[in-house]
Amino acid sequence: MIINERDARHEHLLTVGKQMMTAARTAPKGKGIDIIETALITGEEIKQLSQKMIAMVEEHGMKFFLRDADNILNAECILLIGTREQAQGLNCGYCGFSTCAGRVSDVPCALNSIDLGIAIGSACATASDLRVDTRVMFSAGLAAQQLDWLKGCKMMMAIPISASSKNPFFDRKPKQ
Repeated sequence: MIINERDARHEHLLTVGKQMMTAARTAPKGKGIDIIETALITGEEIKQLSQKMIAMVEEHGMKFFLRDADNILNAECILLIGTREQAQGLNCGYCGFSTCAGRVSDVPCALNSIDLGIAIGSACATASDLRVDTRVMFSAGLAAQQLDWLKGCKMMMAIPISASSKNPFFDRKPKQ
């Protein structure tokens, strides 16, 4: 049997994406409370995400969304990682409020943000170990959040995944 890498790439990258999801799930969490949600998107959903990012430029004017919207079309799949909002009850003050009860509802619990960052780091370390191309994207994460693809998540990031001779997610030119 001969298996050509080009023929096996898509399925392999889906497997890598699933391994990245597991890495995010098993990453350490504040107080051991798991508020992380993950999903992989492919094909039509990537196109839908790109279109949403383009539409968002009209709302906020952040032109880099145009570049990123074009850029994610080079991904075989995209990992979405988010956190559900849940105050951890430590009254740590990291959010800017002295108590969890005094925190304004639109202000995220700092531990939720830290948990998201650790999950992203764990997922990206897995991608690196498996030698695939990635980039953490706030823009695509915000668009996915607005599409409500991870129900109940207040903070989301997206990680496009690719395997090519040159990482398509770096050395990017701004779109006009």
